[in-house]
Amino acid sequence: MHILAVGLNYKTAPVAIRERFAVAEADLPEALERLKATKSILECVIVATCNRTEIYAVVDRHHVCGYHLRSFMEQWFGVPVQEFHSHLYIHEDEKAIEHLFRVASGLDSMVVGETQILGQVRDAFLTAQEQQATGTLFNMLFKQAVTMAKRAHAETSIGENAVSVSYAAVELGKRIFGSFAGKSVLILGAGKMSELTAKHLHSNGCAKVVVANRSIERAAYLAGKFDGIACTLEEIEGQLSEADIVISSTGAAGYVLTRSQLEQTMKGRKSRPLFMIDIAVPRDLDPAIMDVQNVFLYDIDDLEGIVESNMEKRRQVAMKIEAMIVREMDAFDQWFKTLGLSPVIRALQEKAAHVHEETMDSLFKKLPDLSEREAKVIRKLTKSIVNQMMHDPILRIKEMAAEKDGDEAIEMFTKIFALEEQLDQLADQQQPLSNKQRAAADSRDHQVMLRPRQAMVRS
Repeated sequence: MHILAVGLNYKTAPVAIRERFAVAEADLPEALERLKATKSILECVIVATCNRTEIYAVVDRHHVCGYHLRSFMEQWFGVPVQEFHSHLYIHEDEKAIEHLFRVASGLDSMVVGETQILGQVRDAFLTAQEQQATGTLFNMLFKQAVTMAKRAHAETSIGENAVSVSYAAVELGKRIFGSFAGKSVLILGAGKMSELTAKHLHSNGCAKVVVANRSIERAAYLAGKFDGIACTLEEIEGQLSEADIVISSTGAAGYVLTRSQLEQTMKGRKSRPLFMIDIAVPRDLDPAIMDVQNVFLYDIDDLEGIVESNMEKRRQVAMKIEAMIVREMDAFDQWFKTLGLSPVIRALQEKAAHVHEETMDSLFKKLPDLSEREAKVIRKLTKSIVNQMMHDPILRIKEMAAEKDGDEAIEMFTKIFALEEQLDQLADQQQPLSNKQRAAADSRDHQVMLRPRQAMVRS
């Protein structure tokens, strides 16, 4: 088995590419179902945020699975592979595991140490688990990654001196205007990102906050937190004439504002400039808006420079988290090395129990006059002898399995005790799952789990 991480993010692809790979929350279960039905995929999780779309997969053949995963992306997102291949990265095994830990802890984010990605990774894992797209490896790996990331934020100051995309948007506005005093801000969208933006604006002295959202109830709820005004998205053209700043972060599939709308709005503003920041993916604001006179439009990629200036302290703290990641990777590696040992130990125990029973049956036939108490004592003592004889070999193979050549040790252990037949019987005892779409992948997974594992290829 091998672990792969395939995707694109803000480092490798501009927003114009990333927005084509956005996955709506409602579509994620279907995407997972399609992905887990892909050839050679044993387990899978899809992590999709505004700054990244990544597929994590347990595969049986890593050399060809990169092709299968690219094909899935091409078909599901409807983007020809030649248009995104150069933006794609593929991490294998140790590198994939390290990448997941870095993503979950916020070290791979545009804003180093941001906490929102942790919840997104956790939700992506839970969704995959609900869809039965995860198994032994990912159930362990993702839980470990989430737990470590929580500890990293709790034990370090990585989350202090708040910086986020919404914070960077406000910082950019301050650079343009110098101060928000007397300024009117129109926020499009009432989600978490919009709430964070409104919080920063309010704390920086913004005079007027207008929140526009598809749901007026949600807009009113958010606006009420900051003594603001609520309206629907259909009413924003009327609010644009008064706004100095527009910050947009909705979940709309298309543009919320177009160039023609802004051209009409700017006619009545008497050359008064309008500052606009689009932090949504897919983008809310038509890129052609930047060609409208006196309109200054920035998208999420433009915020990277702002974020950079706030990150030096977090980079220093990040070094401590890097050390935590190394320890967690070692712990996962130790667990993985002994993963194939359980069925071998069970096979030895079952073989020993079978030999013991056959010996007892032969003994009782030769000594038919034994009393029930005598037979019970003999059975108990002989079983104790068997268990004691197995104790040291089992303890020693556990130690050897965790070492560098653990695979060879498990294989030799299997040959010395002639456990091949018992392992085959254990494999045959596995019952097929009722879920048809899961059957193929899980049958392979069970077969692998019931035999000494093959060495994980290290990147």
